[in-house]
Amino acid sequence: MIERTPILNIVTHMILAFGLLMLLLPMYLVIVAASHSLQDVVAVPPNLLPGDQLWVNLQEAWAKGHLGQRFVTTFIVALGVMTGKIVLSCITAFGIVFFDHRLKMPIFWLIFITLMLPLEVRIVPTYAVAANAFLPFQTLLDLSGITWLVGALSGIEIKLQWNLLNSYAGLIVPLVATATGTFLYRQFFLTIPEELVEAAKMDGAGPLRFLWDVLIPLSRTNIAALATIMFVFAWNQYLWPLLVVTDQSYAMIAVELSRLVPKFTATGGEVPKWHIAMAGTLIVMLPPIVVVVFMQRWFVRGLINTDK
Repeated sequence: MIERTPILNIVTHMILAFGLLMLLLPMYLVIVAASHSLQDVVAVPPNLLPGDQLWVNLQEAWAKGHLGQRFVTTFIVALGVMTGKIVLSCITAFGIVFFDHRLKMPIFWLIFITLMLPLEVRIVPTYAVAANAFLPFQTLLDLSGITWLVGALSGIEIKLQWNLLNSYAGLIVPLVATATGTFLYRQFFLTIPEELVEAAKMDGAGPLRFLWDVLIPLSRTNIAALATIMFVFAWNQYLWPLLVVTDQSYAMIAVELSRLVPKFTATGGEVPKWHIAMAGTLIVMLPPIVVVVFMQRWFVRGLINTDK
């Protein structure tokens, strides 16, 4: 046990205050820059107090960045990723924890290992699969010789093709296939008393009824925690949408936000409109902040319950 002393308390609070400053200072600078004209933003020394141009800059950023349509697209993707991840993680963890078979631990560790392979690391093979979702099956047919055999006997060429680029499925599915939620649910399901499982069996509850009537109500806080994590994760996606989307009707808001700051050569040597970019940044930040603030209580409970 660590003894609490006045000096230790002071040092601890100083570290917390420094961390809080590092978190809030960039947000404050965004608000300040978004409330000034371009001349005030690039002035030396900079003005560190909020100005009176916030509403005007927000309107211009909304119109120039087509943020209304991008909001809808990003919300659909974030909602799809959040829902898909909750369902997939819950079912996967349920099968790993409550079904006894030899492969359950190898399956779990194979899933867990993918935590060390973020999307940025596997983005090239993931893109290849998104360009043709049937590529693994096509490869299996080619390696097994079935493609050659069918072609030799009938002259028919087997070529499976399903393109997920420029679609909601292509944006959502690769982001759902992560191990974070499965690990979170598994840790919680391991805390379920064996007596509760036996009582459900004595009441005649099958696996699906036990999952729906017992486990899901008990894991509401875990659902809230995972929903918060995945919504913010999907909302902030930049690299994957930038890679798989060429149709602007599927462009996500983080990608569109980057286009509010054109390259220096694209502006004819003029200074980019940083005040408009900061206003757009402020708009884009609001939904994740609202979700985190609203779900904070359940988010913390979900993480605490997982460790019990």
